[in-house]
Amino acid sequence: MKFSLIICTYQRPQSLLTLLNALQQQLVYPHEIIVVDGSKNNKTGHVLLNNSFKNLHYFKVNEENRGLTKQRNYGLSKVSKSIEIICFLDDDVIPEPTYFKELINTYTVHPEAVGVGGYITNEVNWKPIDNEVCNNNYYCYDGFKRKEGVRFKFRKRLGLVHNTPPGFMPPFSHGRSVGFLPPSNKIYPVEFFMGGVSSFKKSVFNSINFSTFFEGYGLYEDVDFCLRASKIGSLFVNTSARLKHFHEPIGRPNSFKFGKMVVRNGWYVWRVKYKNPATVNKIKWVLTSVLLACIRLTNVFSNTGTEAFKEAMGRFTGLFSLILKKPR
Repeated sequence: MKFSLIICTYQRPQSLLTLLNALQQQLVYPHEIIVVDGSKNNKTGHVLLNNSFKNLHYFKVNEENRGLTKQRNYGLSKVSKSIEIICFLDDDVIPEPTYFKELINTYTVHPEAVGVGGYITNEVNWKPIDNEVCNNNYYCYDGFKRKEGVRFKFRKRLGLVHNTPPGFMPPFSHGRSVGFLPPSNKIYPVEFFMGGVSSFKKSVFNSINFSTFFEGYGLYEDVDFCLRASKIGSLFVNTSARLKHFHEPIGRPNSFKFGKMVVRNGWYVWRVKYKNPATVNKIKWVLTSVLLACIRLTNVFSNTGTEAFKEAMGRFTGLFSLILKKPR
């Protein structure tokens, strides 16, 4: 299958260069690489001018097309007609040499797939369960375990955790992300995955595009798009398509704005899946959001105290803003 790679970048020339160098080690190389640069300076352009990469096409966009979802839609308009699969990578990831080989092969194994996500390996420490008993200190799935976080422990005690598997949205949202899928080398069905390590059949974009509701950083834009794509066909995560994510701090929103986006954008994607949730699920969504904001507030006593306080205040502000004006 011919596939294109779209990389949307913003003020991260060195991270982008590291990624492009790593791509040279891929066993299966993209038929075209489209870099969409929303930077306010020319440093990224200068870096690419001084380094040559096969099949690379560089586009610098203006304010009108700046922002993650806008840049992705712009990149889609530049994809060649012969391309069958369109992949997306964040500019601060490093894929293993077999990443694209495994990712693209998923479409052969599962011809019904319209989208396939990759698997990040450096964010969670998983261990095989073997014959051990899985207690409340761990989250166990498909023969592996990882430490259960404080947030989920509190939520379990309050009855605010649904038994929906990772990568699926519960009736009151706040489910487990694909980061709760273990490194089993298996392919798992999901209804959403992370946009920065994703791929879709080109035909999907004949029906839908990335929503410009999500401005700038675009938190949860991937969940929104995947939920809509899952109505077209099946989505999967291939845990053999592996890469590392390094969370480059440059280009991210401040903590207050991030906290507000967590709540407002989270409410938005919840309503994309459940337009008219039951009253009990509305109550559980609010209770979970308040609990998570309170837990974040307790982090003021850690090394990130100031930022934790700002994010918590952003979350509370986001909750209050929903009373005055809900996203549409």
